[in-house]
Amino acid sequence: QVQLVESGGGLVQAGGSLRLSCVASGRSLNNFAMAWFRQAPGQDREFVAGFSFDSGSTAVADSVKGRFAISRDNAKNTVGLQMNSLKPEDTAVYYCAARQASIIYTTSRLWSAWGQGTQVTVSS
Repeated sequence: QVQLVESGGGLVQAGGSLRLSCVASGRSLNNFAMAWFRQAPGQDREFVAGFSFDSGSTAVADSVKGRFAISRDNAKNTVGLQMNSLKPEDTAVYYCAARQASIIYTTSRLWSAWGQGTQVTVSS
């Protein structure tokens, strides 16, 4: 079973930037995909971006395209989410997810491992 720990959330003004990191442990991530989801109060968990360790491919939601980027950090089992030009509507708890698959699913119920979440708050 893979364990995920997120870090890097916080409070930022609109237009600012934050970088989230997710460290995975417990097993090799060969043939795994990792993703970031977010959930605002009263809303469903929403796909933000994903990365496939198998193919190196990435996927980014239209709502954050051009502002957010997902990448594999220097540490082998870490993915980062660089968030630029943040807006108040980006405020949410951001979760890291993983599953053994080469496909980056955008549906949260298809991911098997989750981190505890990190709060991102963007003030106007």
